Amino acid sequence: MFTGIIEGSGIIKQIDKKNEGAVLAIETNINLLESKIGDSIAVNGACLTAVSLQKTLFKVDMAPETIARTTFKNASVGAKVNIERALRLSDRLDGHLVSGHIDGTGVIASKVKKSNAWIITINIPTELADQMIEKGSIAIDGISLTINKCSNKDFEISVIPHTAKITTIEGKNVGDEVNIETDMLGKYVQKILNKSLGTNENDNTKAKSHKDISLGLLAKKGFL
Repeated sequence: MFTGIIEGSGIIKQIDKKNEGAVLAIETNINLLESKIGDSIAVNGACLTAVSLQKTLFKVDMAPETIARTTFKNASVGAKVNIERALRLSDRLDGHLVSGHIDGTGVIASKVKKSNAWIITINIPTELADQMIEKGSIAIDGISLTINKCSNKDFEISVIPHTAKITTIEGKNVGDEVNIETDMLGKYVQKILNKSLGTNENDNTKAKSHKDISLGLLAKKGFL
């Protein structure tokens, strides 16, 4: 489990492809002496397992599923990545609860400087948009951010100077692809509501619009 508060950065030093999987070697500015083989490390928001560790260098295995669902399908040697080690139960919980399981990817549609912040709009598939709300939490390349506003095709975020400085987000350009993890609590609520309303996630013909949900319906189904 992670928080989306980036600890440091890393550089991909080597990519060894193994059929549809891969092993990545990443050099980081984080001291890894307290880490051990088998630990989870979030790289651009993807929860990966350390299979080799040195003081500032680690290797991770990447399964075909991870590569297919993330921006790592286009990873290159020399690329900069965000790094966060797993949350300890004794830590303060800044950011929000992040699993490191990427839901999909989005593409940066616009990036505009407004005062001291970057205002970034990201295009996304409808299935991800359904799991977002205004002022809700979102993880972009592992960075915990707040959604300014959202629609069924995109959402907007603000990036403050501190976040821009310590993460890869400032270096992203229009057209770049980013990893997206939606708020896990929202996904559970969506799942429960779909079942209660008789919605079959794999059959769109049976799905009801979220506009059909009312306080009366929620009370009838036992949610209130």
